[in-house]
Amino acid sequence: MTLIAIFFPCISFLLRGKILTALLCLILQITLIGWIPAAIWAVVSLQNSRADRRNNKLIKAIRK
Repeated sequence: MTLIAIFFPCISFLLRGKILTALLCLILQITLIGWIPAAIWAVVSLQNSRADRRNNKLIKAIRK
């Protein structure tokens, strides 16, 4: 998924169900200069999503 986020940032957002964010990312990556910020944004967003899932698992485990 990280490779998809680097090479196809807008697809990364689409696969995670964030349609408006994917559209905004597509507009950003249309320009060649905007591709790098779009890829960074997609990777950071992916890492944050994974961290949120991990934290939710930990919180559920602590509550039990």
